[in-house]
Amino acid sequence: MAWPLPALLTWVLAWALFLLLQSLHAPPVVAMGVPVLLGAGLAVLGATPWRRVFIGSGFPLSLAASGLAAAVPAWAWLLPLVLLALLYPLNTWRDAPLFPTPTGALQGLPAAVRLPPGALIVDAGCGLGAGLIELHRAYPLARVEGLEWSWPLRALCALRCRFARVRRADIWAADWRGYDMVYLFQRPESMQRAADKAAAELKAGAWMVSLEFEVPTLKPQAVLPVGERKVWVYQAPFRKR
Repeated sequence: MAWPLPALLTWVLAWALFLLLQSLHAPPVVAMGVPVLLGAGLAVLGATPWRRVFIGSGFPLSLAASGLAAAVPAWAWLLPLVLLALLYPLNTWRDAPLFPTPTGALQGLPAAVRLPPGALIVDAGCGLGAGLIELHRAYPLARVEGLEWSWPLRALCALRCRFARVRRADIWAADWRGYDMVYLFQRPESMQRAADKAAAELKAGAWMVSLEFEVPTLKPQAVLPVGERKVWVYQAPFRKR
């Protein structure tokens, strides 16, 4: 949907749900918390981090500015922070937030990286599963796994991606040995750390694939253009620049 339709739609739905719960005499915490959770879930519709912030924060901010906020106990305003902490535990804040892999972003990958049937692929930091869906579309005969530390995101991802094994795990503590491909959509600051871990753990011939962000110290095996983005492909043992 064209911007700002995702934000407007989310705000309207959140407010409609809030007013419905109020009319049903739901407790104020429930009447506020459910629409906040709805907004947090629909924030994935935003194409950029700031748009996701606008989508998710629109309802609580507008509620605070309205006269209806008086019906909500003061301590209930901690609820959005609690939901944020559940979605993004503190030890994951140094990694990428919820950046969904765009549809079709990996469609050129099978031509550059041929994997045998039954190959094991992992999405390190799978979020709600957009990357898993694209990996499964690119390699339908492969075994696909996802690693996600946030337990709500892990649970939702497992429901959404029945074809994959989704585990709650710290991507930096998990063992990458045994994988034929590690897929990442992280941050530029995380890529050297990911490369060091992959170099230490991936078997010879295995692949590390990064959407958007390269490893400046390594020579890629291939660079695939995807609209304004690029997919960076590295094969172990990695080649230094």
